[in-house]
Parts: sequence; C-alpha cells; structure tokens
Amino acid sequence: MDWNVFLNPYKQAVEELKIKLKGVREQCLIENKHSPIEFVTGRVKPIASIIDKTKRKNISLEDIDTEIQDIAGIRVMCQFVDDIHAVIRLLEKRKDLKIVEERDYITHKKPSGYRSFHVVVSYPVQIGEGEKNLLVEIQIRTLAMNFWATIEHSLNYKYSGAIPKKIENRLQRAAEAAFRLDEEMSLIKGEIQEAQKIFEQKEQRKLT
Repeated sequence: MDWNVFLNPYKQAVEELKIKLKGVREQCLIENKHSPIEFVTGRVKPIASIIDKTKRKNISLEDIDTEIQDIAGIRVMCQFVDDIHAVIRLLEKRKDLKIVEERDYITHKKPSGYRSFHVVVSYPVQIGEGEKNLLVEIQIRTLAMNFWATIEHSLNYKYSGAIPKKIENRLQRAAEAAFRLDEEMSLIKGEIQEAQKIFEQKEQRKLT
C-alpha cells in the first residue's frame, strides 16, 4: 500500500473541516453572538497507529477505510457543556457531511472517567478520480474535559496502557473534579459571557 496516496484525502478532509468549523466561530464573532466553538484542532492518525489498530482489531488493510473511523480526527473545544450540544445540532444541520454514528461519553462516561462526545461523519472530498466519502471522527468536549483527557493520554503512553491503580484512582477523582468545574461554570454562564463581551469590546476600542 502507498500510504501517502491513501492518507492524502484524509489530510484534505481534516484541513477542510478545520476551516469550516473555525468559520462558524468567526461568523459568530462577527455577528456579536456567543460561539459554541472555542477552537478546533485536527490530525491524521500516524501510520504506525493505524497498523497497530488493524492488528489489535484483526482488520485487513483492504478494509481500514471502512472499519477504522478515526483515521481523520477533528477535535472541537467548547467553553460550556451546553455548547457541546449546540455543536452537535450544528453538525446535524450541515449539508456537506452526514452523521453516521454518535457516542455519548458525557452522559455515559468511560470507567476511566473519560468524558467527551464523539460523532462519526461521512465527509466527501474531491480527488483526482472524483468524489470520495471518508469517515471522520469529531470529538467535542469542554476545555476541562480536554485537559483531563490530555493528561490521561500521556499517562497511558508512559505506562503502556497499564496505569498503576493508585494513579488511576486519582485520575478518576480528577475527572469528577473537572466535571464539577464544568457544572459550576454552566451555572454562571451568563455572567461569564457578559464579562467576556465587555472585555472584547474594550479590546476593540483599543484597536480603533
């Protein structure tokens, strides 16, 4: 398999979706509205990780484009839990992609404490041979959820997936603390948004 040829459309999908979702945020700011999207990142899964996943899940190379849903990955960060649901509604209304699967790890958190909302979409890219529909995983989470997930990922890497029980227990407590933070922030969402708007207006006046 020529991995460069295979992965190039996925790279294209990631770049296009990043631009489109960042555009949603820019439009909200122009219209002086609250944006449910704080920022967007994306990546294409490294070849070594793809091969490792095919071995773990017994997937043939011929089937990886249909059996592995996260070769292309987008991560959408939000300020508030409510924003996550706003982003999902936004994705549901779009005509340039189709949602094929949803996994709610916020209502149904993982045993580790991981929380996030995963949406798998079918996204068409234009390539030399015409149009090709690719699976892209979009992870939507708050900043607090993302902080916790980043730390957990690093520890999993350090301990090769076998995090010591003592650290695992602390991670679970930290996950609950992060979720309580999200809940508290949601209670004062109006105050936070008003303060942010005042700050942004002040910054704009400095530039004029």
